[in-house]
Amino acid sequence: MILGKKLVVVLPAYNASKTIEQTYNEIPFDIVDEIILVDDNSKDNTAEVAAALGIKHIIVHPHNRGYGGNQKSCYNKAIELNADIVIMLHPDYQYTPKLIHSMAYLIANDVYPVAFGSRILSKGALTGGMPWYKYIANRMLTSFQNILLNEKLSEYHTGYRAFSTVVLKSISYNSNSDDFVFDNQMIAQIFNKKFQIGEITCPTKYFPEASSINLKRSIIYGLGVLKVSFQFRLNKWGFIKPEYLR
Repeated sequence: MILGKKLVVVLPAYNASKTIEQTYNEIPFDIVDEIILVDDNSKDNTAEVAAALGIKHIIVHPHNRGYGGNQKSCYNKAIELNADIVIMLHPDYQYTPKLIHSMAYLIANDVYPVAFGSRILSKGALTGGMPWYKYIANRMLTSFQNILLNEKLSEYHTGYRAFSTVVLKSISYNSNSDDFVFDNQMIAQIFNKKFQIGEITCPTKYFPEASSINLKRSIIYGLGVLKVSFQFRLNKWGFIKPEYLR
């Protein structure tokens, strides 16, 4: 518990057998109450390794549902377990679990209802090995999104996120895409409901075992981000109303 609030960490996993133990061992169990791992039909023994570590709540998708579909299972299970705060942590050890305290306290102290670990606030992205083309694309997309969403986030594309379940229950994340653009649809939903997002500096690591999408998928993702941004602005102007923003 953290200030009387139940904290659940969710691990959206895909082929994470080589990194999950290192991730798990750094989770601060002095405040974390439950761990949920969702294995999106991995080709390795991710679920078996998770079970051996003692993770009780393991969901294995019979078919690969995609990154967004994995998160839906994560958040649905966390709400089922009556979580007050949910933190999404990638089990590929790209983000350090040592920031869980900082992110959780922002929410537990009612400073922000949502907190992101930003790789851009410092030089964490480039020093951690982020490819230059991804860094430049991140900066360009974030600038574009800030204009259309009228916000000032340092980045929209981090995978390290913490939520009050008040927020999760207020948005229709289950109507979002099952692909990577899920993340940006979720941000659009959060801002559409007038919730604020706080950010903290987050180092990151890029190495062979860390998950990363290729150039083709990155382009598809970028086009999806642009589409979501335009949909958000057109929705604000009253021209359209996408299902996920209702």
